[in-house]
Amino acid sequence: MNFAALDITILGPAFVAGLLVVATHVPLGREVLKRGIIFIDLAVAQVAGVGVIAAGMLHFESGWQVQLAAVTAALLGAVLLTWTERKFPDVQEALIGVLFALAATGSILLLANNPHGGEQLKDLLVGQILWVQYSTLGYVALLYAAVLAVWFGLGRARIGHAGFYLLFAVAITASVQLVGVYLVFASLIVPALATRLLHGARGTAVALGVGVLSYAAGLAVSAMFDLPSGAVIVWMLALLGIVAAMIFHGIRARAPGG
Repeated sequence: MNFAALDITILGPAFVAGLLVVATHVPLGREVLKRGIIFIDLAVAQVAGVGVIAAGMLHFESGWQVQLAAVTAALLGAVLLTWTERKFPDVQEALIGVLFALAATGSILLLANNPHGGEQLKDLLVGQILWVQYSTLGYVALLYAAVLAVWFGLGRARIGHAGFYLLFAVAITASVQLVGVYLVFASLIVPALATRLLHGARGTAVALGVGVLSYAAGLAVSAMFDLPSGAVIVWMLALLGIVAAMIFHGIRARAPGG
């Protein structure tokens, strides 16, 4: 255990990145759970990843070019899922799973002849949150603020299915490049799952707390024990999510009529 590894200059930007991801993904994740389309984030995140890989293959070196490629891919995936939800609502979850499988294997095929393909694929899945810089987070913060303004400003009913998928695609695109596919999925689903018995602002607040504590604990543990940060944070989300779920399940069970 190395307490000297708790360097704020390294962990600070990573924690701020985690705060931004949690702030955006908790409300979106609770909506995903409510709609019963759990794997949409994995599918859209993986599609966005294909866009990032394609940008590299096309030798796009500017940050905005990579972003454009990733957003375009994610939006195309969102448009496709909007269409399938309208045409085939009874098998939407299965179709989301198929899209994820196609995007995941597509990434492998695109990187098959790349000597650094394995490392690039690992970065896409697990992320490199410790390499995040404050300069990058300014753009992401503005993007997330716009997503949240639309989501809370217009409301679920006015946004509709298509609007939800589009907002989701934009948010996921930035998140994948910050923290990786696995952590995006965990950040969306685990806090929402842990607080499924709580409704409204209270549920959202507790879910945010679970997310923030998980990122803080995960970064600290990964630094002290020299472990991959993304993987540790996913486990912290799961552990703290289980604790939160047990607490509120117990409270509900002891309540009159529970």
